[in-house]
Amino acid sequence: MTASFRLDSIVGREVYAANSRRIGRLHEVRAERRGSTWVITEYVIGAAGLMERLGLGVRLVLGFERPTGYVAHWDQLDISNPRRLILTCAVADLRRE
Repeated sequence: MTASFRLDSIVGREVYAANSRRIGRLHEVRAERRGSTWVITEYVIGAAGLMERLGLGVRLVLGFERPTGYVAHWDQLDISNPRRLILTCAVADLRRE
């Protein structure tokens, strides 16, 4: 199934585990160009996503250490309800970043 939506409807939203535990905010979306379309490959959740969004220069100026967060593959996050993003896997299945 192909779906399209506005990224600004999900970026900055809270991400929850299946047990309703808050994981962090979705701060970054990684995508690849495939032909004439863009396909989401990963979602970056937590402080790591925020720092990625702000860029390397801001991290260096402010002196931040490498923050931690999670990376979810495209199929590990249910975005069908942009107001409540829910993991489709266990938190332990996410990649730490």
